This record gives sequence, C-alpha cells and structure tokens, in this order.
Amino acid sequence: MLYSFGAFMTVCQVSRNDAEQRVHQMAKHGWKSSGAPAGPKKKADDEATASGEGLEDLAQAARDQIAKLIIARFQGHGMARLVDAVLRARGYTTYLSPEGPDKGIDILASPEPMGFGEPRVCVQVKSGDSTLDRPTLDQLIGVMQNVQASHGLLVSWGGFKSSVDKEEATQFFRVRL
Repeated sequence: MLYSFGAFMTVCQVSRNDAEQRVHQMAKHGWKSSGAPAGPKKKADDEATASGEGLEDLAQAARDQIAKLIIARFQGHGMARLVDAVLRARGYTTYLSPEGPDKGIDILASPEPMGFGEPRVCVQVKSGDSTLDRPTLDQLIGVMQNVQASHGLLVSWGGFKSSVDKEEATQFFRVRL
C-alpha cells in the first residue's frame, strides 16, 4: 500500500489487498499497522475490476475535480479567457473584450489568420451557477446581427433553462449552446 500511495498518477484508486478496509482499520487503531498484510483479493473483486465496474465512479470523481478547479480559477472574466484560449488552440483568431461591460460580446472569433474568414463567431460566456434563460439567447442573436457574425456560441457554466433548450433545434444552424 505504501508504494501505491506514492504513485505518480494524478488520479488513482488503490484497491489491491483490501486497501480501503486496511486504511479504515488503521484509522480505528490510531494509525498503527496490525503488522500482517491482508490476504489476496477475493475472486469477485477481481471479476468486478476486470469488468470495469467502479471505473465510472473514478471517471466521475475526476470530472468533479476538474470542475472544481475550473470554477476556482476561472470565475467571471476568467471563464471568457479560458474559452478564448480554447478557440485560439483550435486555430481561431479572436478578439477578447476587456473586463467590464461588453455589450453582449465576450469574444469574436474567425478561423482565418486575419480574422476575416467564415464562420464569424460571436461568443457570450456566463460563469455563474444560475441557468440561462431565453432573453440571454435572444440578446446573443441580436448582438450577432450587430457585428455581422454568422454563428453564435453561448457558454454557460450553470446550464440552460428549458426555454433555451427548446430553441436549440430552431437555432441549430446559427447558435450552439
């Protein structure tokens, strides 16, 4: 177990030799080892591991950790900077609005090196926990027309209300959520 805890993996699950049970036992006894290592794993445990059971929990735990990190480091305008970085990594030339009032334009993006090509994308980013409603979508569509953007991207950490989800099919060729 000692070598497993010192692994160089960011996310791992120590499960060999009944690791979890042994740690609980050590905690009950003031963190003193009983001295005898646990016996080999049960066959049922080996079958569960081989079938992939438990990996879903590990994947969800990893997603939760990543989400907490993003929330902690990219609140407010930081989330717009993160989306801008993703777009630039995908080859887009971008304009990132300065922090503060942005009139509904957080990012403008185009795949051409000078930014003149198609599609022209207008991005609105919301980093709060609240779900976005239909007026926010309508505002993005209006801003798209003002800046001659052919496409819009509405990014919301808190998700979308059903009124926005219902518009997804109607706006399919213009806006992505």
